[in-house]
Amino acid sequence: MAECDPALRIAAKPSNAHDSARLHVSGAAGYVDDGAEPIDMLHLAFGQSEEAHARIAHMDLSAVRAAQGVVAVFTAADIPGANDVSPVAKDDRLLADGEVMCVGQALFLVVATSQRAARQAARLARISYEPRAACLTIAEARASSSFIEPTQRMARGDARAALSAAAHRVSGGFDIGGQDHFYLEGQIAIATPGEDGQVHILSSTQHPSEIQHLVAAMLNLSSADVTVEVRRMGGAFGGKETQAALFAAAAALAAHLTGRPTKFRCDRDDDMIITGKRHDFRIDYDVGFDDQGHILGLQLRLASRCGATVDLSPAINDRAMFHVDNCYWLPDIEIVSERLKTHTVSNTAFRGFGGPQGMLAIERIMDEVAAFLGRDPLDVRISNLYGPGRNVTPYDMVVADNIAPEIIARLRREGRYDERAASIEAFNAGSAILKKAIALTPVKFGISFTTTHLNQAGALVHVYADGSIQINHGGTEMGQGLYIKVAQVVADVFAVPVSQVRITATRTDKVPNTSATAASSGADLNGMAAHNAAMTIRDRLTAFLAQTFACAESEVAFAADGVVAGKEKLSFADLARRAHMGRISLSATGYYATPGIAYDRSTHKGRPFYYFAYGAALAEVAVDILTGEHRVLAVDIVHDVGRSLNPAIDLGQIEGAFIQGQGWLTTEELMFDAKGRLLTHSPATYKIPTASDRPRHFRISLWQDENLEPTIHRSKAVGEPPFSLANCVFSAIGRAIAAISPEKRSLPPLNAPATPENILRAVRGYRD
Repeated sequence: MAECDPALRIAAKPSNAHDSARLHVSGAAGYVDDGAEPIDMLHLAFGQSEEAHARIAHMDLSAVRAAQGVVAVFTAADIPGANDVSPVAKDDRLLADGEVMCVGQALFLVVATSQRAARQAARLARISYEPRAACLTIAEARASSSFIEPTQRMARGDARAALSAAAHRVSGGFDIGGQDHFYLEGQIAIATPGEDGQVHILSSTQHPSEIQHLVAAMLNLSSADVTVEVRRMGGAFGGKETQAALFAAAAALAAHLTGRPTKFRCDRDDDMIITGKRHDFRIDYDVGFDDQGHILGLQLRLASRCGATVDLSPAINDRAMFHVDNCYWLPDIEIVSERLKTHTVSNTAFRGFGGPQGMLAIERIMDEVAAFLGRDPLDVRISNLYGPGRNVTPYDMVVADNIAPEIIARLRREGRYDERAASIEAFNAGSAILKKAIALTPVKFGISFTTTHLNQAGALVHVYADGSIQINHGGTEMGQGLYIKVAQVVADVFAVPVSQVRITATRTDKVPNTSATAASSGADLNGMAAHNAAMTIRDRLTAFLAQTFACAESEVAFAADGVVAGKEKLSFADLARRAHMGRISLSATGYYATPGIAYDRSTHKGRPFYYFAYGAALAEVAVDILTGEHRVLAVDIVHDVGRSLNPAIDLGQIEGAFIQGQGWLTTEELMFDAKGRLLTHSPATYKIPTASDRPRHFRISLWQDENLEPTIHRSKAVGEPPFSLANCVFSAIGRAIAAISPEKRSLPPLNAPATPENILRAVRGYRD
């Protein structure tokens, strides 16, 4: 288990166990697929496109309909309302209508008595296509001027003039691969028809309200007729923010048309083929700097493969632009962002939402500058950090709480960076095959949805007459510990044990119009909404006690050993019973909207984030230059969580995020063939990190200092920021390869992920 400084544990909130921990380890935690199936339940599968871009000339489904176990087959013509499952642009079809835009696109829906029967029948279709020109790669889309939206530009000062005037100038580029979410629980939904056309949907989704609204429009119902429920997910990582809608809508359509409950449990191979990934990027840069490594001018071009439809690509690419600066002052900069339309599955949200790609770009540039000057990359990074008089981002937001220099200094000292760097240099001098390196990289991650209206949340709190408490809010639990954090917030309000608080499944009929659980804002938004609801009830109870016992409201106090009102003291359960008998409402809704944020996308200026979360990580790696294999030997992390709501949960999030980021940058490679078919569509061909990839030395320290902004208990978000701590691994691998020829003043041509193949290509390119 990751280490934590004991002193920090004492200062923090209690580390209550995850609310489902006991259920997880005992196998009793209920997921969508775990419920008993009614005898009349039907199962679903999609017929999928085999072409990347084509007109559907003819679709013969007679063999599908005649297959054993098939009850019905539906096409786009059977959809009563909108054929749309997109989050914004209305361009994602539930079922293709005349044209296919990528391999794996849903053409028709098979409804059968078993999942196996549905999948087997779906393969019997005879479909004629008229192929059209397809753009599959970033290069092909660029050549064809294929974009999902106009190219965006963010700038400050005069980058071109600064580059011309700089003492030194280097240009280069590299590729960043995509990443599959690889959640343990695949995409799944169960739809049950109700009376008068209503439908109830159990879905593994991060965004119940979006599914509610899309299904209502698809079935020509009102949103009030559709209820979406989710108790927990077996992982999501952004892959169930928009992508779950396709499967939920299919289940709802089949239930609506057949009048029977339906389940869509997607097979793992189909899941990986059909659903979107992290955006892959091409990074090109031209950087000017002085003898000390201060960056004076930077022109940066970010090109991403967005896929066949818009999905969330505009906001994802915007966030990549926002995070190009990371922790660094870039006085004259131009960032150009190309959002390329390709005939591959539409890429979508993934932990970090574009931020990791932007941060990796600037970290590569820092390494490039250091290599050119023959300086230690950490010293170059430190010389470029934000500081007094140089604390405004390229999008005009002031960096008010810049703690990156302190975090880096602490990690440099506690991780013995300088001592280990000297030892590694000596090792490399005597080792021809194994090369080692160490790297320390920082993180500054903006917290808030960059689409301003999404920064709002609601909650519902009930206090029952026996003193037990029930809470419901719009956030979803995907394993990250959101439910227990919000439960702790409510328990604190009433000064009762968290065991007295019952957490209930997220439902659209309890808290309406919610935002996705994303952007690391789950605890910030829902925690504050639940706090506000609980405080409304506590204020009523306070007034009731003051009147009952003839004391001032200031003489009422809620404490762990009971509630005090003047000279009287009673248990919380007694108070709840008295209040109920006194006709005091013990139920309240709460609402919260993040204050002080505004952003003008037309100019790319404003304050899109409420605050920043910081961190730094140090990695030591070894690379075998004959085989291309590498090993992460040691990792040390200091990460900022504000005043942690739950240190144990936060430590788990940091460790998991780092390992997932390490996988993105080293082993997880998406491969498509020349026809746009995904080749890495199963655990046999797609390599996520395993326990053996975790370094033996893995030390995490929490940086706990109150958030400058008044968040819930002055905490900070911890879902996405630590993902980019893994940049240090990629940086260290590049430095290890560079140790082959330390006299060179350049970086090896390494692309991400740093698979053995890419490492060997970099070794060859560096030697050549």
